[in-house]
Amino acid sequence: MLDTFYNEFGYGYVPQWHRDVMDIEGTYLDDPRHLLLVAVHGGEVVATTGVRSGGPVHPPHPRHLAERYPAYSTAQLVRVYVRPDHRRRGLARVLVGAACDFVADTPGYERVYLHTNTNVEGAEAFWRSVSEEVFDARGTGEHGPGVSTVHFEIPLPVSGRTAVTAGAVPSR
Repeated sequence: MLDTFYNEFGYGYVPQWHRDVMDIEGTYLDDPRHLLLVAVHGGEVVATTGVRSGGPVHPPHPRHLAERYPAYSTAQLVRVYVRPDHRRRGLARVLVGAACDFVADTPGYERVYLHTNTNVEGAEAFWRSVSEEVFDARGTGEHGPGVSTVHFEIPLPVSGRTAVTAGAVPSR
């Protein structure tokens, strides 16, 4: 995940944004409402997707988003990343679908929230294919120069598997 911050995002590790990466066990494994999915290929991590309880925090995010997505009832998708050489094979769609299924099966969650840096190649198109935009923050500069953020919500399934995974089969 650290490679993502340095190589993909270009701004490196930012403690107030990336604390969870330094405490994987405490953040994702010790809390039954949290989840970290990791895809491994050839002994290397090629994709990740995480779920943490809590919505966007104000600041840096707008107050209206923090109010719309309260901590306990909001599942936030985080650390959704696929290495460039493994993209366009359905891997992110499968991991996000599994994460949404986890959220749907976890008591107390009412919404799935996420935000993305649209400067990452393919990120915005992917999220628009599986979620609904709730706020385009590109003009606000909420994360500073060079970070173009858009906020999204994924509707929770009423029952059964989420639509995110429907028809997605990763190719080898």
